[in-house]
Amino acid sequence: MKMVLIKFVFCFAFVHMVLAKGSESLIQCTPEVMAVTVPMDGDRKISYLDNLKDYKPCLPNLENNAATFVLDLQDHHKCGVTRVINQITGRRTFYHKIMIELADGGRETVTVRCMVTGKPHLVSRRAVEPFPLDFNEPDVLNITRYEEGRAPEPVLGAVVKQNGKQVSGEISVSPGTPLSMEIFLDNASAPVYGLLVSYMHVTDTGKQQETIVFNGCSVDPYLFDNFVTTDGDVLAAKFKAFKFPDTTYVQFRGTVTVCLGKCQGIECSNGAIGYGRKRRSVASSADSNKVYEVSLTTFIKVDWSDPNAARDSEYLSLLKNLKVANQKLGDIDGTPATVAEHTQDNRLVLHDQGLHNASSAIARSCLLLLFTLALTFY
Repeated sequence: MKMVLIKFVFCFAFVHMVLAKGSESLIQCTPEVMAVTVPMDGDRKISYLDNLKDYKPCLPNLENNAATFVLDLQDHHKCGVTRVINQITGRRTFYHKIMIELADGGRETVTVRCMVTGKPHLVSRRAVEPFPLDFNEPDVLNITRYEEGRAPEPVLGAVVKQNGKQVSGEISVSPGTPLSMEIFLDNASAPVYGLLVSYMHVTDTGKQQETIVFNGCSVDPYLFDNFVTTDGDVLAAKFKAFKFPDTTYVQFRGTVTVCLGKCQGIECSNGAIGYGRKRRSVASSADSNKVYEVSLTTFIKVDWSDPNAARDSEYLSLLKNLKVANQKLGDIDGTPATVAEHTQDNRLVLHDQGLHNASSAIARSCLLLLFTLALTFY
């Protein structure tokens, strides 16, 4: 009887813990949109896209005790959706993170993902020499060994840091603040792939857009430096915070080439190598081993702590210089993306929905046990 009571107390506590976290999110995918419904039950308070807590264009629709996010996959950079294109199969994967704040001050993280199959592609065949007349194919083939390997799909993270600490999209920094941007692979992908930041644009999320990285090289190294690496796993570029006149949000849209092994560097006009992973000789084709193209987007908030400082700031002239440099490049379009969850050592963390499902199953079992015990005691 004592053991039954212990099980009763344990199950009651576990059910309360699971139900307090709230119900499982619902994800619906089409080629155009990814719709995510987050039930705001349990002790959940608010829900928002990672790094976009106060960004009004991407806030969820609140109705019937649920928060619904409708993410545009045709304009995926609009709300920071990451897009991964497999260059071999054409398959496109979209992912984002949703943050849920709890009443006790904790947070849940839900990683949402959609996959869209690519269009079939033509396979070209080359001419081959005819077999010799004395060629005989054996009737029976002895296959003594069969191996199949599958490389992981890369997951990229992008963070902006100030003095080594991440700058989120919820906290403003002043124009001119020295910052750094880091782009990195998750632990499973890092030994397999290399990176190259091909293009990066900066925009006010509206009509204004300027190129800051073109064909792997910085357009204005004084404002935004070339991406470099020290250990081969993280690309980093130093830059100075700047803003557009009519908004506090600055959006970075990066096109990142993912190569099998290592991406080859690109020699820039100042002799520096703007590139992927480890420094090596520059070949004629920088993406000959290109297997994925990833569009990343990250946001920062930049605003003047002293409004009067904006009038005579040198950073307004720097933005003008960037515009002049872009006029020389011409009107070049690029592609964008988001930030995956990371730890202090830049480990990406993808949350497994299977764990949530297992917890729900245990909770249902406990509820059934509680119901049975109640009937027994009654």
